[in-house]
Amino acid sequence: MKRFEYIRAESIDDAIAAIAAVPDARAVAGGTNLIDLMKYDVAQPSRLVDINRLPLDTIEETSEGGLKIGALVTNSALAWDTRVEEHFPLLSSAILAGASPQLRNAATTGGNLLQRTRCYYFYDACTPCNKREPGSGCPAIPGVNRIHAILGTSDACIATHPSDMCVALAALDATVHVAGPGGTRTIPFADFHRLPGDQPELDNTMRHGELITAVEVPPSRFGAHHTYLKIRDRLSYAFALVSVAAALTLDGDRIVEARVAMGGVAHKPWRDRLAEADLAGKQADAAAFQDFADQVLEGAVGYGHNSFKIDLARRAMVRALEQAAAGTPQRQTDKRIN
Repeated sequence: MKRFEYIRAESIDDAIAAIAAVPDARAVAGGTNLIDLMKYDVAQPSRLVDINRLPLDTIEETSEGGLKIGALVTNSALAWDTRVEEHFPLLSSAILAGASPQLRNAATTGGNLLQRTRCYYFYDACTPCNKREPGSGCPAIPGVNRIHAILGTSDACIATHPSDMCVALAALDATVHVAGPGGTRTIPFADFHRLPGDQPELDNTMRHGELITAVEVPPSRFGAHHTYLKIRDRLSYAFALVSVAAALTLDGDRIVEARVAMGGVAHKPWRDRLAEADLAGKQADAAAFQDFADQVLEGAVGYGHNSFKIDLARRAMVRALEQAAAGTPQRQTDKRIN
């Protein structure tokens, strides 16, 4: 870890000014990802701005019936909040599927959105990586790529986004509130994370100096028919090979609305809105779910070691939609698949 300047911000404006003044400055809250990256010499900020004293640790109900979640709300506090458990159980389930209790106690909502990939090559500062050093190459493409992406990839990068919480937020059509030198703005969750394209070093659409202040979740109609299904190498403390956040609104056995987001398969949480729209009006059965999965994965590409993910993602989507339709969400305390 290299030397850095440490500043403890006392206000949002102070934090923004301190971050904006230094090109490689970073905000730190729980530090569950950033500090690891610094220890591995992957991230080398010359300034850390501690934002833990900012008034961003509350969950507020919106006038429309949604929730506005402060950026410093911990993952544990969010998952166990009674309003989240009752009205947004998909979000609670996704959070509890990730990390460990100790990490969830420290990790924050804003930090969860800003997690960086767990690609082996990205974490190894001795290897080339376009995310660390643009133009140096992507050794994962011809190399060991079992955990890597099958959708939305580019010749520059096939890394995946690691968050579980973000998959649920994508399915719930959340909005990210940010503040920066130019004022405040909101970013639809679908537009917050980027696909790699030819700039894989950019994970999201935030501007330098901006700070996440909150995540807003609109009112949900998916309390009864939802599930978060996570397929991984071991049952605890492992990142998803494939995960699925599925939510349905049903009229009898007919689908009124479907939301399906996937993790572990792309550089960002993955949704296919056209495929979701095509599910509307269909009977909630395995045949419709299989057709949906085939449509979502039509452009999927495997790179050798990760080619198994295409069929795994297909079966996971069908299973998740069946769970959601039946109203039998995946249990995160007993991780055996329903």
